[in-house]
Amino acid sequence: MAICVCAGAGMVCPFGLAPSTLMVTSNTKVLTPAPAATIMDKNPMVNIPPFGMCTSLANPTVASATAAALGVLTPMPCVPNTVAPWVPGSPKVLIGAYPALTNTSQLICTYGGTIAITSPGQTKTLVP
Repeated sequence: MAICVCAGAGMVCPFGLAPSTLMVTSNTKVLTPAPAATIMDKNPMVNIPPFGMCTSLANPTVASATAAALGVLTPMPCVPNTVAPWVPGSPKVLIGAYPALTNTSQLICTYGGTIAITSPGQTKTLVP
């Protein structure tokens, strides 16, 4: 069974050098014990803070720094580039008009990373 994700959930990106923490802005009324997240909590720097340094060559700043270093991979500061909502959301639980975010949801960064939830931020609310 999936677990609802809330503010403070842990996240990782395979190209990031540090974990990050989800910030919830799509909901302020449903608490689990912190505000529950929806698939629309996807905005870079607002909902998705940086993951330290980025190592993806699809990131223009990493590619440029690597080229300047004559091909030696040169990580640069992470600035997530997420456009689409998290997938999949809960098929049965809506918060407002949006599906609840679960610990099995993933978010695609256009620089090639697939952001995943490592810790839902709580363990009490199960999604059927």
